[in-house]
Amino acid sequence: MSQSRCCRSARAQTQSTYSGTEGGNCVEVATCPSTVHVRDSKVKGGPQLAVPAPSWAAFVTYAAGVS
Repeated sequence: MSQSRCCRSARAQTQSTYSGTEGGNCVEVATCPSTVHVRDSKVKGGPQLAVPAPSWAAFVTYAAGVS
């Protein structure tokens, strides 16, 4: 899948249930087969960070404190 096609299909962003509705510091995540797209939930039309899926998995594992 091309990068542009993946970006178009990544429109279904998911926000954590821990984020609440107060509009605090939150990120939204959308997955594609080979990349994960991350953006600021307050800036819907802003830039997205595209991360390779294995790197995202490693980051989440690290952030969760799982060894």
